[in-house]
Amino acid sequence: MADNDLQRLVQRRLLELDATADEASRRSRWAIAPETITRIASGGHSGLISERLAGALAHALDVPENRVRRAAGLPLVEDARADVRTGPHLRVVRDDGRM
Repeated sequence: MADNDLQRLVQRRLLELDATADEASRRSRWAIAPETITRIASGGHSGLISERLAGALAHALDVPENRVRRAAGLPLVEDARADVRTGPHLRVVRDDGRM
């Protein structure tokens, strides 16, 4: 179950951020390879998330580390960013014919 949770988290955050795996990797200062992010998003290697990789993935996805840890089935840690909201950033688009 945790494997699917992590896969969905990665897919959802990449979509919400409108980011590629390369851009997410760059956000983590290359601590996690774009290929690894792509592999997790496609459902592979989710069960092999280490404590160190969880932190790097959290930075790449711009979410609190405990959110990644929870999705990966890892124990939670003290996280100063726990209260940070990471909801989607939506734009309202009007369709009334005006430009």
